[in-house]
Amino acid sequence: MYTLKSNREIEKMAESGALLANVHKELRSFIKPGVTSWQIETFARDYIERHGGVAAQIGFEGYEYATCCSINDEICHGFPRKKKLQDGDLIKVDMCVSLNGAISDSCWSYAVGDVPEEPHRLMAVTKKALYLGIEQAQIGKRVGDIGHAIQTYVEAEGYGVVRDFIAHGIGPTIHEEPFFAHYGEPNKGIRLKEGMTITIEPMVNIGSWRMQMEANGWTARTLDGSLSCQYEHSIAITQNGPIILTSQGEEGTY
Repeated sequence: MYTLKSNREIEKMAESGALLANVHKELRSFIKPGVTSWQIETFARDYIERHGGVAAQIGFEGYEYATCCSINDEICHGFPRKKKLQDGDLIKVDMCVSLNGAISDSCWSYAVGDVPEEPHRLMAVTKKALYLGIEQAQIGKRVGDIGHAIQTYVEAEGYGVVRDFIAHGIGPTIHEEPFFAHYGEPNKGIRLKEGMTITIEPMVNIGSWRMQMEANGWTARTLDGSLSCQYEHSIAITQNGPIILTSQGEEGTY
C-alpha cells in the first residue's frame, strides 16, 4: 500500500533530492573521455557521504554499488567498471540518496565527448518524455495518464519505450507502491492523491523496446543493440501540481 507524505516529509525528501541533484550537477564536468564508470562510482559515493548522506542503493536487494552506470546499449543497472569511457559514448547514471532518513532517486544521461546527432536527439526526446509524464502527475489523474503521455510522444518520434522496467512510489524505502508502466491507456490504473511521492523514469531506445538480461542478473541491454537513454526524477503530488524533488535547477513546479 502506498503512503501519503506530510508537508514536512516532502520537505525532507526535497533536501535529500537536492543532495542527489548536486551530484548530477558535478558529474556534468566530471564525465569525459578517459574517465571510468568506477571513478564515477567513487566520486558519487564520496560526494554523498561527505555531505551527510548515504548511498542508499548499496545493499538494496543485494546490489553492491552506489550507482548504476549503464553505457550505450545497456538500458539500466549497469555495474561500475574500470573500462575507460570513449568519445561518443552515452552513459546513464542512476543513484539513490538517503539523507536524515528521507529517500530520493534520480537518473541522468550524459554524452561523453563528441557525440553524433542521433544520440543527442534520443536524449532530447527522452528528457521531454519525462516532463510530459510529470505534467500528468496531478491530483485526480491516474498513473495510466503518465504512461500514455510518455508512450504516445516517444513512439511518434520513432523510438521504443522499454516495457520491462517500471516507475514506482518512493519513501520510506526506495521501492514502494504504486508501481506503474511508462506506456498504457489514459484514465487507467491507480488514482493520484495529494501526498504521494513517486518516480517517473522513462527508458527509451532508438530501436525496439525489447531487452535482454546479462548473466549477472542485473544489467539489461537492448535486444537489437541500439542505444538506450533514461532520465528520472522523484516527484511529489501536491495541490499546487507536481513538485520535482530532485530538480537540478532548470525545472520547477508544474
